[in-house]
Amino acid sequence: MIIRENIPLSELTTMRLGGPARFVIDIESRDDIIPAFDFARNHSLPYYILGGGANTIARDAGFDGVIVRNCMRGITESSEASNTVDSLSGRVTSAEGDPRELQRVGEDSTRQDPPYMLNALGGTDWDAVVAYACERNLTGIEALAKIPGLAGAAPVQNIGAYGQDISDTFKSAEVYDIATGDFKTLNASDFHFSYRHSILNTTDRGRYFVISITLALAHGTMPRPFYNSIERYLESHPTDDFSPASIRDIVSTIRQDKLPDPADKASAGSFFKNIYLSKSDAAAAEAKGYPVYHGHDGLKINSAWLIEQCGLKGKLLHGIRVSSTAPLVLINESATGYADLAAARAEIIAAVQDKFGYQLEQEPNEL
Repeated sequence: MIIRENIPLSELTTMRLGGPARFVIDIESRDDIIPAFDFARNHSLPYYILGGGANTIARDAGFDGVIVRNCMRGITESSEASNTVDSLSGRVTSAEGDPRELQRVGEDSTRQDPPYMLNALGGTDWDAVVAYACERNLTGIEALAKIPGLAGAAPVQNIGAYGQDISDTFKSAEVYDIATGDFKTLNASDFHFSYRHSILNTTDRGRYFVISITLALAHGTMPRPFYNSIERYLESHPTDDFSPASIRDIVSTIRQDKLPDPADKASAGSFFKNIYLSKSDAAAAEAKGYPVYHGHDGLKINSAWLIEQCGLKGKLLHGIRVSSTAPLVLINESATGYADLAAARAEIIAAVQDKFGYQLEQEPNEL
C-alpha cells in the first residue's frame, strides 16, 4: 500500500482541474484493501474511490480526505464448459498462439453457449479488457473500445457506446463492503443497471470498492443493423468482416477521428448524457424533424446534435472548448479553475433548454 500526501487532483483527473488531495492511497494487492479504509477511518477522514480520473471533475478546494485508487491489474478467462483458465498476472498482455476460430451466429443473436467468463481486476485498463476479448473472438464489449478508465469503474455508470452497454454482458463483481467490512460477490441484478446508472453512483455511492468484475462473453458477432456511426463508416469502408476485432478497429477509428484523447487534450469524455424520451415525446420530436435513435435500450436524442444546433460546436466558453468533432466533449484549453467549467456548462445547458426545452444532465461525477 502506497500513501502519498498533498497530491494535486489536477494530476489524477483527465479534465486537469482541482486542488490537492490530503492523502492518496494506491491499493496494489488485496491485502491493502482493509488497511486503506482503516487509515481513513482511524484519521476520521472522508474517502473517495477514484478510477482513472476520466469521469470525475475535481473542485479547486481539493479534497480534505483520502483518495483511494485501485492499482490491481490482471485478467483471467474460463469457459463454463471446459473450465479452462487463461490468466494474466499483474500486466495485461496479448495471448500467445492462434485465436480461437470465429463461429458466426444468426443476426437475431450474438451469444452462444457456453459463455466465456472474463474476469478483470478493477485496476486493469478498460480498453485492455476489450482488446483481450477481441483477440479471442469474444463478442459483447467490442463497441466499448477506447473508453478511457478502469475495469472497476465500468459498472459504476454502466458505460456504453455504439449500441452496447456493460450491463449487456455483466455477470458479477467481487467487492469490499466498506460499511460492513465484508468481502462479497454482487450479481448483475444487484446493480439495478439503467442508462448511466447503477447502485454504485446512486443508492450505494461510496459503499463498495470493486475488486474485480466478471463478464459473460461468447463467440459470435454483433447483429446488424449496427449503431448509426458504425453503419455510416461501413458505407465508405465496406467490409464483410464483422468479427469482434474488426468492430473494435472500426470503433477505435471513429473515436480517434471524433473524440480527443484525454492524454493529449484535457477532457472528461462525454460531458452530457443523451436525452431519453417516452414514446409520445419521441413521436413529437420526430414530427419536428429531430433525429430520434431507436435503440435496444430505448428512444433517445443525441445531446451532441442538440448542442450543435444551438451553434455551440467548436465554441470557446470561459476557457472550455466545445469539441468541433464531438460536441458532447468539453476540452479544457485555458480554464483557470472549476468556476470556468461551471460557467461554460451553465451556458450550454441554458442554450439547449431555451431552444429545445430539454434539460441536459452532466455525466461525470464531481469530487
